[in-house]
Amino acid sequence: MRPLRLYLDTSVIGGCFDDEFKVASLKLMDELRGGGSVGVISDIVLQELVEAPPDVSALVTGSGDIRWEFVEEDYEAEELAQRYLDAGVVSPRFRNDCRHVAVATVCEVDVLVSWNFRHIVRYDKIRMFNAVNLAQGYRTLEIRSPLEVVRYEE
Repeated sequence: MRPLRLYLDTSVIGGCFDDEFKVASLKLMDELRGGGSVGVISDIVLQELVEAPPDVSALVTGSGDIRWEFVEEDYEAEELAQRYLDAGVVSPRFRNDCRHVAVATVCEVDVLVSWNFRHIVRYDKIRMFNAVNLAQGYRTLEIRSPLEVVRYEE
């Protein structure tokens, strides 16, 4: 069985240093280190990490023990992000949220993982993103929080 490809948005990386999200975020990082899944990071995440504290960005740039797959936003993803905005999924002020979802969709990851419950990991938003995806000829995208992705003991 091939490993799951998990697109991590910036909130998951930052969550490793946030008391509310630390436990699940660090558990997910440990699972990525174990090789059961592949962490997919986009150039959008790297751009957002430029303004993050050094210890946050080091989780991506300095983690040789995590199997990262780096992907770049292309014209196709830019167009899809604009479709989300046109459909009113979120306001233009939160364009980066649409960009994350679009890149994850175009790159056909298995799951987009985020702590962004306001604009991404929310039932109505997920339905709207996926309605646009289907209308544009893409498959639906699984969108989950780290709590729903990490493995728990049986």
